[in-house]
Amino acid sequence: MALLKKIKETASRLKRQIRILFFAYQDRNLPLLPRILAIITVAYALSPLDLIPDFIPLLGYLDDLILLPALIALTIRLIPAEILEKARARSEEEESTPGKNIWAALFIILLWAALLLAAMKAILT
Repeated sequence: MALLKKIKETASRLKRQIRILFFAYQDRNLPLLPRILAIITVAYALSPLDLIPDFIPLLGYLDDLILLPALIALTIRLIPAEILEKARARSEEEESTPGKNIWAALFIILLWAALLLAAMKAILT
C-alpha cells in the first residue's frame, strides 16, 4: 500500500511540474534554451509515443522513470527564478479552479475518437 501511495504522489508531482513548465514556456521573458527544453519536455510528457516502447520489459519504463524526471529537473534549473515563481503561482491557481481545461479535454477525446475511427476504417477496408 505504501508503494502505491508513493507512486501516486510522484505522478502527481510530475504532473504539477509539467504544468509549471507549460506556464513558464508561455512567459515572453523566458530565454531561448529553457523555452526550447520546456516545450520538448511538455510535448514528450504528453505524447503517447516513447523513445523506448513500454512493452519492452524493464527498459520500456526507463524513459518514464529516468528520462522525463531528468528533463524536468534540467529545464527547471535553467528557468529564471522569477519566471518559475510566476509559473508556480499560475499552476496553483489553475489547480484550485478545476474545469477550466474542459475544452482541451474535449479536443483530446475527439482527436482519439477520430484516430480510432480512421484505424477501424483502415482495418475494415
